[in-house]
Amino acid sequence: MTSSEIRHREPLDIATARVPRGQVYIIPERCKGCDFCIVFCPVDILVFSTDINAKGYHFPIVAHGKEDACTHCGFCDLLCPELAIYTEDLNALEQEAEGDTD
Repeated sequence: MTSSEIRHREPLDIATARVPRGQVYIIPERCKGCDFCIVFCPVDILVFSTDINAKGYHFPIVAHGKEDACTHCGFCDLLCPELAIYTEDLNALEQEAEGDTD
């Protein structure tokens, strides 16, 4: 087989592929400081705040410089025993907004 006969896979068309993007929302007053969301975040975007909530716990915040790093994996949503954190899919929100303008 010559090099001209070797077939290569087509590269992923980056114009149509969307990188998963999410927005993290935290409800500080519900947090009990368990740190599940911080420990299990696959992209390490969460850290403890220096502030405390009314219960006396440090709650998570998005680390400085990582505001756009969330991949909307949903681990924090699933692991939080107090339902104090959730994410939204930014790609889906953008698609909805694009659909509204058509």
